[in-house]
Amino acid sequence: MTTQTFDLPDLGEGLTEAEVVRWLVAVGDTVAVDQPVVEVETAKSVVEVPTPYGGTVSALYGAEGEVVAVGSPLISIASGDREPVSPEGERYREEERAGTGSGNVLIGYGTPEAQSAGRRRRPRRRPPARPTAPAVPSARHVPLVTSPLVRQMAREAGLRVADIQGTGPNGLVTRRDVAAAVAAAATPAPAPEPASAPHPGASGAVDPRTGLTESARTPMSGFRRSVAEALGRSRREIPEATVWVDVDATELVRLRAARPDGPGLLAYVARFTVAALRAHPELNGRVDGGDLVQYDGVNLGLAVQTDRGLVAPAVLDAHRLTTAGLDAEIRRLTKAAREGRATPAEMTGGTFTLNNYGSLRVDGSAAIINHPQVAILGLGRIIDRPWVVDGELTVRKIAQLSFAFDHRVCDGGTAAGFMRVVADAIEDPAAAIAVL
Repeated sequence: MTTQTFDLPDLGEGLTEAEVVRWLVAVGDTVAVDQPVVEVETAKSVVEVPTPYGGTVSALYGAEGEVVAVGSPLISIASGDREPVSPEGERYREEERAGTGSGNVLIGYGTPEAQSAGRRRRPRRRPPARPTAPAVPSARHVPLVTSPLVRQMAREAGLRVADIQGTGPNGLVTRRDVAAAVAAAATPAPAPEPASAPHPGASGAVDPRTGLTESARTPMSGFRRSVAEALGRSRREIPEATVWVDVDATELVRLRAARPDGPGLLAYVARFTVAALRAHPELNGRVDGGDLVQYDGVNLGLAVQTDRGLVAPAVLDAHRLTTAGLDAEIRRLTKAAREGRATPAEMTGGTFTLNNYGSLRVDGSAAIINHPQVAILGLGRIIDRPWVVDGELTVRKIAQLSFAFDHRVCDGGTAAGFMRVVADAIEDPAAAIAVL
């Protein structure tokens, strides 16, 4: 009997830990090479981690909700004979032995060859091996699941695919199987007696400053800690200034209404933003020590509110897309971010951020710059307001633009020039699109 322990791999640059969200297998389950065994949450996204070993699960390290350090044992798998390893699994093992830890087989965490070339990391010291629990005879076999959609359906319904009986070839779990399991789970059951329990995380300590009792004390997740550090660093390092302007978006709203199946309003604003960055490229860059760096291209970040918190995934190479192309990417990226499926490149590669806080039904915001970027543009809700046009008072569709910028890279004149490019395009979109 051979027992192999798989350590939590490096899931991306700069990540040192991950929180166990949900185990997809249990002790005694039979697993195959490359089968996802656990969902973990990092500061970037939620991912499924596959195992490079096949056999019977003998031990799981880390309860759901527990934070596991990179390089610490994650799962132990016992097998009578070493199971053949897939080419991807063998490549992964070679990289781990070499200390690169790229994690190519991890869902959503592929490392492009161009990124890995010429870059090596120091191998980590493996912590002392923990004693593994004795192998338990397999109680059930994990059904075959090949469709990410099927796995997502089960996850959203709160079901484990291991508990669903597959009716497809060789026990394959299909969408119909998940739907049937969801329907069965929806059958009413006797309600348990409500149990009185203390508030989760309640400490009962008295705050010395206010004299009030703490009702709860909850440790921040790895994601919240990462957000707190990023925002704190932005405030500490960036001398930030903010300008804003009210814009008449009536013509843009009319253009959108004339093409109900066309791009959304945010796609138009995104295209106008890219044009403004071409006119003022210093705002599409970063500060590197004593140097001001500008990028040859725009990865347009979008502030997206998710169940995990606010994230800013980026539409990569936004400067190459048409308005329709931007619309399709914005919709895809927003959905992926909310489902935790955005890639590390999308989550960390933004060069400038567009924040549509109008979707939250607010008019204005002094947003914090997404470090290490140097500016962020905000768009408030579009509402009917009295407006003067050609000397006469009328009702127009008005929105507020706010713009926070790093005063180290430019002065107010540049910021105002950027804002006017976007505002003028919103007020006369047909003319703007004709020259973009």
